[in-house]
Amino acid sequence: MISTHILDTTLGKPAQNVRVRLEKSNGKTWDHLSDDVTNQDGRIVFNCASIAGDYRLIFETIDYYKSLSQDSFFLEAVVAFRVSDVNRKYHVPLLVNPYAYSTYRGS
Repeated sequence: MISTHILDTTLGKPAQNVRVRLEKSNGKTWDHLSDDVTNQDGRIVFNCASIAGDYRLIFETIDYYKSLSQDSFFLEAVVAFRVSDVNRKYHVPLLVNPYAYSTYRGS
């Protein structure tokens, strides 16, 4: 299972309605697996990581900031990571503001 949680550090609250795409590497390109939008708590759970490999989450931050009438330097945030044990949960939080983003391996 892969999950994410987006927090807007400028507003100090979850980033709602952010479209996030989940993709898996096939060794040459990226295959689309799923996409969803964050809920009222800024969260999404993807239940499709049943194969070890390299994945990435693409956070469409530009549309989020447009909805707030806010300029943003980044069009999207891309976080690539490796799933090595399909029996584990992989939580990938994202902290965003219009001019920076950061992530870490969550629990």
